[in-house]
Amino acid sequence: MLHLSSPQAMANADTVMASAELPASPDEVIAALVTKEVERWWGSPETYCMTGWAADLRAGGSWRVMVRTADGRRLPASGKFLEIETPRRIVQTRRYDWGHPTLGRHETTVAYLLEPIDDGTRLIICHGGFAGFPDAAAEHAEGWARVLGWLQAHLGCRLAA
Repeated sequence: MLHLSSPQAMANADTVMASAELPASPDEVIAALVTKEVERWWGSPETYCMTGWAADLRAGGSWRVMVRTADGRRLPASGKFLEIETPRRIVQTRRYDWGHPTLGRHETTVAYLLEPIDDGTRLIICHGGFAGFPDAAAEHAEGWARVLGWLQAHLGCRLAA
């Protein structure tokens, strides 16, 4: 049985790296990350939740989602898929379509790298494009650790059901 360690994340001046071991196959992890399933697990009542996920899952296809904050604000985010090599790798752009406090509307790039391990998948996230935005990089490192914890819990609960 897979013993899940806590998700890890760190940032330097340009890039955030995060990783987690997940109790699911790479195909299940991909589905959780880039399909409407994100609405079921990405967020919490005290932070924010995702709604209205839509994606054209192909290289060059776009995606969008609405982030609904705990205080009721609705904040759109979107991007394009640059590379799709399921179930090993997905690379996409990400942009907040509102004035994010530390990043503005600056576009970044997220790479999801998936590696099968005993009883699950190791997910590595490389989120780049933070040069000149060190506060945003640090904030996103904390955010990815939190998000990966939610994903671990979601996939673990799904297996227990």
